[in-house]
Amino acid sequence: MELRQLNSLVALAESGFNVTLAAKQIYLVQSAVSQHLAQLERELGTQLFVRKGKRLIALTAAGEEVLNYARQALAIRENILAVGRDHVEESSGILRIGTTHTQARYVLPAVIRAFRQIFPTVSLQIHQGTPQQLVEMALTDRADFSICTEELGEHSSLNAIPCYRWNRSLIALKGHPVLSQKPLSMESICDYPLITYTFGFTGANHMQITFTRAGLQPNVVLTAADTDVIKTYVREGMGVGLIASMAYSAEQDRDLEIRDLGNMLPWETTWVAYHKDKYLRRYQQKFIDLMESMVLENGVTRTNS
Repeated sequence: MELRQLNSLVALAESGFNVTLAAKQIYLVQSAVSQHLAQLERELGTQLFVRKGKRLIALTAAGEEVLNYARQALAIRENILAVGRDHVEESSGILRIGTTHTQARYVLPAVIRAFRQIFPTVSLQIHQGTPQQLVEMALTDRADFSICTEELGEHSSLNAIPCYRWNRSLIALKGHPVLSQKPLSMESICDYPLITYTFGFTGANHMQITFTRAGLQPNVVLTAADTDVIKTYVREGMGVGLIASMAYSAEQDRDLEIRDLGNMLPWETTWVAYHKDKYLRRYQQKFIDLMESMVLENGVTRTNS
């Protein structure tokens, strides 16, 4: 058995069982990938694939088990290579970050700026996804680590590091009647159409639970995974918005007013997580250190001295 056979198997699974796409992903010709898969199946003496004619359409139960071990084997190989790279070229490489739009847009720029001053020759890749996709990226080493609020802190195979706490704010067009409510309450928010995050993104499930426990049902007219989309439709007059406080810019959002809701909604924690068996290169660990030291409550960033 050879690692290239396992590499072809993983690429096939990640490409939706499209051999052509799998071959492109690992820079081989299609016939080479097909040969690797046939050799692996023959060597193991059992069927790994569900077939429809000549097409591979899924994995058998045995195939799923082999895929799991294949990913582990390739991760170990990558760890070994990373150890070597750390001693030969410790200041160069690629840093792959999995994260949500909110983190990438509003929190990470200052951290990345500081990181690039220390490691100018390290290339960065930002992969956006849902919280569930970010867990999968960290588990399968498609990202060196993932950053988000949901899911990461709950998976037993991930090392999850709490970075900072944050809460939400209400935004509305200037002059909107909700802004005159003093004090602003959850009941008064429910009097107006609400635009907020899609369930499963940026603490939306905790927010919904809080309203439900208070016996309230907000009139949610639009949900989005992207904070900028929420702002757009608040500006269109569709309703008031609930966003992560860090996503409001006094300079860019001058047409909107903000009210802090930290005293009535639960605080959330943003995590950085990576696979427990992953070897972190020095620059990968440094990025996490910068996240922990630079990002303060509500996603405010400070300059590292």
